[in-house]
Amino acid sequence: MEALQPQMDPGQITGVYGEVSGLPAAVSAQVSEEQLSELRIYTVAAEWSQSDLVRGSRLRYSQQWTLITDCNDHKSIRTVLPPGPCVPVSGELLSGRSPIQGLKAVVRETGGHQLLEIWDRHGLRKCLNLTAIKKHGTVYDDSQFGCLSWSECENKLLYVAEKSKNTSIETHDGESACRKDRSMYCEDWGEALTSKSIPVICVVNLQSGSVSVLQGVPPDISPGQALWAPGSQAVFFVGWYHEPFRLGLRFCSNRRSALFKLDLDGNCECLSGDNLSVCCPRLSPDGSTLIYLQGQVFGPHNQCLSLQQLDLKSGKTSTLLDVVNRPQTGEFAGVYESLPSCCWSADSQRVVFSSARRNWKDLFMVDRRSNKVTSLSDSLSDVSRVFGSWKLLTVQKDLMVVSCSSPNTPPTLRVGFLPLSGEAVTWQTLQQPVMTFDFHWTVLDVTPPPEENNSHYSGLDFGAVLVKPSCPLHEDKIPLVVFIHGGPHSQFPAEWNSTTAGLAKLGFAVLMVNYRGSTGFGQDSILSLIGQIGNQDVKDVQMAVLTALRTDITLDPKRLAVIGGSHGGFLSCHLIGQYPEFYRACAARNPVINAATLLGTSDIVDWRYTSVGFQYSYDQIPTAEALAAMLEKSPITHAAQVKAPVLLMLGGKDRRVSPHQGLEFYKALKSRALPVRLLWFPEDGHSLSRVDTQADCFLNTVLWLHQHL
Repeated sequence: MEALQPQMDPGQITGVYGEVSGLPAAVSAQVSEEQLSELRIYTVAAEWSQSDLVRGSRLRYSQQWTLITDCNDHKSIRTVLPPGPCVPVSGELLSGRSPIQGLKAVVRETGGHQLLEIWDRHGLRKCLNLTAIKKHGTVYDDSQFGCLSWSECENKLLYVAEKSKNTSIETHDGESACRKDRSMYCEDWGEALTSKSIPVICVVNLQSGSVSVLQGVPPDISPGQALWAPGSQAVFFVGWYHEPFRLGLRFCSNRRSALFKLDLDGNCECLSGDNLSVCCPRLSPDGSTLIYLQGQVFGPHNQCLSLQQLDLKSGKTSTLLDVVNRPQTGEFAGVYESLPSCCWSADSQRVVFSSARRNWKDLFMVDRRSNKVTSLSDSLSDVSRVFGSWKLLTVQKDLMVVSCSSPNTPPTLRVGFLPLSGEAVTWQTLQQPVMTFDFHWTVLDVTPPPEENNSHYSGLDFGAVLVKPSCPLHEDKIPLVVFIHGGPHSQFPAEWNSTTAGLAKLGFAVLMVNYRGSTGFGQDSILSLIGQIGNQDVKDVQMAVLTALRTDITLDPKRLAVIGGSHGGFLSCHLIGQYPEFYRACAARNPVINAATLLGTSDIVDWRYTSVGFQYSYDQIPTAEALAAMLEKSPITHAAQVKAPVLLMLGGKDRRVSPHQGLEFYKALKSRALPVRLLWFPEDGHSLSRVDTQADCFLNTVLWLHQHL
């Protein structure tokens, strides 16, 4: 391990980042099954994503494994054959296999057109040019609305697309309104969904080649996440209410929505309660039960969700898993993330999912007969576990495919059969990562001091993940980078993170903090942050840093930096203002700087009120009291105390946190002759997720930290 050099070579930094960011991650998987005399053959097809700095883009490719089991003991894998070569997946937006024949449907973009392809074992069976048919606009391929669902008879396909825009409407006086329509403002669904406005549910008849748009969806509803009902004469879908206006949906599980059933004659029925938020409908293999996630409207933008089950015969809904307010130590902490498209056991009695649990991401199974939750992660204890994160990709034919990782281990593909009651899973690794890294990582549990206890939610604690080079050759102490997640209601699990890995490989220790309000610690923890931003979360991060410095004497208390994006940028800028003598450098991506000036420009205006403790309603008019509270809790109020050099990285197309937030901080620091640098990415949004942007941000962040530490 090399020591930090006086001059760090940009080429070396870019090389390290290319190495850690170019490692592939599994994004989806499919399982099929065949019987051959005394053997049962399972085929696992996984799709991977990999960043390529040369192209400046993400590549996708597929890979296939063959698993052989005995018929007498088909839950025990006898042989795993070596995988076939990786096959590039070019231009695929959506894909899905049919349940019986194993046909593959693909929506592909090529030459400005969207094609629907049907593939079988003999090649391309059918191809439709959806763009040329002109029944709808662009097909949705996002995780919010998008879907591709086969009917039971395998003659029909279901998907969601943008409603066709008729640009030649005749006005009452006979003149074309084309020019007028082009100028008409059209609402969209906010950050990362700016091309999504009016979704429609579409059905392709594969025999006739015809495409139809289903009628009967209520006019105040935007449909998505559609799937066929048993018998394929109706569809289930989630509908998001867009009146009186749309609020940003990305990373927001608190939007008013409902579960609907729509038959092919246009009759629509609401199946869930009013004034709730729902998502992820999943039909059981036997067609008897529909499960879905449910949460509250407004309040925290992300939350602990309940798992509901709808008996399709009786029409009765019951709670399979309730919201967990205050989890017991080591126990299941609630559901915080989407369900994979296939999450049922073959007998329709168990549901499998992954979710945050404190500083980990774990794999769980709930049995409908007992409502009992079991952890399926391969760990005897949190201390001895190898993988900090278990992400379920799919479970089909009772075979689970998961992606496991840790801060020093890139994503690893593992498989295992669902266990019988009381048994453990026998996990088998299909694909080891290309390399692992010589980092030491540990999880810290942090208890706030009595003076920082939240009187409304007393007794809460939180945590952090510390990653550092294992064997520095020099005797100097290690500089510490405090890495703060955004949200604020999200999590840094002990999983592979290319930014953290790159920093550790270049000689920095990294502390990833899960302050109170992070997911995985129960709903009480999430609610405790409402009205307390800029105070409780700031003190939590500071306490985590002091805890790390106290418990690990190899860390250098005189060389501390803080980095983060969005709410993590908000906290980074707060920390250098509230503790000006403590931190030596700061790098913030799209930070919230002044919540009062952000109010009118953010796609999630409701969160601007909720975060500072005010109730939100659509007809809200800003008051002096609300604006004063927003300003008081913002980093801009501490700008005059800042001493640390600041690097700002802003996305010109950010709809969540306007880039003018960062500009406001930039001007406040420039006017005081403080070292500040601003990077502007005109084509990027809030997540700064373009491959070339991420590489640029990493390079500049490391150079900034090295210069000022």
